[in-house]
Amino acid sequence: MGTNYYVYYDRCSTCGRGEKELHIGKSSVGWVFSLHVIPEKDLNNLDDWKKFLYGKQIHNEYGDKIEFYELIDKITKRNHPKGLNRHNHNHCIGHGEGTWDLIEGEFSWWNTKQHMKVI
Repeated sequence: MGTNYYVYYDRCSTCGRGEKELHIGKSSVGWVFSLHVIPEKDLNNLDDWKKFLYGKQIHNEYGDKIEFYELIDKITKRNHPKGLNRHNHNHCIGHGEGTWDLIEGEFSWWNTKQHMKVI
């Protein structure tokens, strides 16, 4: 079982709501966090994501609001009684310095609102 995380960005100057949504990554039981690398948006590592995410509206695929520091903990302070698995496929472009891997390319999943793909 896993949970995808998103951020709203490009806030509306009138209402403050984010106009666009971007996939941050996925948390799956027994695995390190899959941090979505998006080079065309200069999101190449966790430090880039921290700068981008700070002060923005973060939520999971179920619509629950996630605080910035809560998400950073989900990425960097993961554990499992049997240890964590690392990704070993073509989309994994590197292992983070902690409990995350850098995943580039397409993520597919079922969202409660709709089936969608983010590139």
